[in-house]
Amino acid sequence: MKKLNNKETLDLLDILRRRFLANMNFHKGIEWDDVEKKLKANPTKLATLWVMEETGGEPDVIGYDKKKDEFHFVDCAPESPKGRRSYCYDHEALNKRKANKPKDSAVNAAKAMGVELLDETQYRVLQSIAPFDTKTSSWVLTPEKIRKLGGALFCDRRYDTVFVFHNGADSYYADRGFRGLLRV
Repeated sequence: MKKLNNKETLDLLDILRRRFLANMNFHKGIEWDDVEKKLKANPTKLATLWVMEETGGEPDVIGYDKKKDEFHFVDCAPESPKGRRSYCYDHEALNKRKANKPKDSAVNAAKAMGVELLDETQYRVLQSIAPFDTKTSSWVLTPEKIRKLGGALFCDRRYDTVFVFHNGADSYYADRGFRGLLRV
């Protein structure tokens, strides 16, 4: 993972602060100063946020876990992040493709970035904050039972409703990506 220099760190903190202040309804009761303090103490997490930003995720805080004392950053771009689309679900699916392989899988890319793929519940929490993926879709963490049978789950929002769908894990589409969760 890239180590941010001082200018990149300050630039990223400014982007995150401005986004945080513009979307106060995403994180009621959370203060920016508390978030910034945690971020400054965790340069590796800042580097991950940099990658989330660079790939079009527009990360923002959507929650805080008091027990673990951690803020939850999630990709809050209106549509699935542009720099993370056209991936199949996981490495196994990527290896099974014989022709027209995508450049990577959602699970591999999330791991390389240092984020977790959202599960269905986390995706629905995100959708309760604002409408996302009204033109795109996002892979979500798939239960092992479904994955063993060759499937994978993705979600989107249409008709003011969040839908969960299935596809072969080796499928990929230009408008399907993934959203990540980073705990700081």
